[in-house]
Amino acid sequence: MNPLPEIKVHPKRPALDDRPLDKRIGLIILATDHTSEPDFRHMVASERIGVYVARIPYANPTTPENLRKMQPALTAGAALILPDEKLDAICYSCTSASVVIGDAEIEAAIQAAKPGVPVVTPPMAGVRGLNAFGVRRISILTPYTVETSRPMAAYFAARGFDIASFTCLGFEDDREMARIPPAALVDLARQTTDASAEALFVSCTALRGALAVAGMEEAIGRPVVTSNQASAWNCFRLCGDETPRPEFGRLMTLPLPRD
Repeated sequence: MNPLPEIKVHPKRPALDDRPLDKRIGLIILATDHTSEPDFRHMVASERIGVYVARIPYANPTTPENLRKMQPALTAGAALILPDEKLDAICYSCTSASVVIGDAEIEAAIQAAKPGVPVVTPPMAGVRGLNAFGVRRISILTPYTVETSRPMAAYFAARGFDIASFTCLGFEDDREMARIPPAALVDLARQTTDASAEALFVSCTALRGALAVAGMEEAIGRPVVTSNQASAWNCFRLCGDETPRPEFGRLMTLPLPRD
């Protein structure tokens, strides 16, 4: 065996950048989530913006009771994302749980670990996206059961939207929701958007809706806002990035409205 070489410490350390990447977005997702991480990697991550992910426990079926059980894990999940370092935004990537738990409660739980960080939830981002279009009468499409869809209808109605139609697909497992082909979502958008609706909101971060937005908008001739698309758009704008990205839908060309 050859003798080991002497290991020397270089006398001068290189100067350090302030951050490895200019902007940091935290993403808290379900243990079972197949879609949010690839969507954010595809739409958001770049040489300038980093996306940092934590997974929290979740067990199907997708019922209000099971969704609510995630709330205690939010603080610990947020704490695992670059501990003691500042984030520019953090998104809890579950639309139905955000509606059931409540935006304010989610913000408080996350900011307990990350004080002052702007918090985004998919329904909150969806509302901001629909407001950016200036629409009030909408159709909503979800993959959930009626039981899980009902709080979603109440959420949007409470924020001043007139719901022209609401269609759900009856799925109970988010892993199956992720297997719905994007092309099928285009057909569903065409079939379920009410003629009087000004826009369509497609709920659920498990759906591969962000990949289908352009096709859905072409099919119905109106704006389409989806959970992951709206969350990505909201996070972009919080990072000061105003670059239009029309390949991900009309929303990605608009500024973030003031609340």
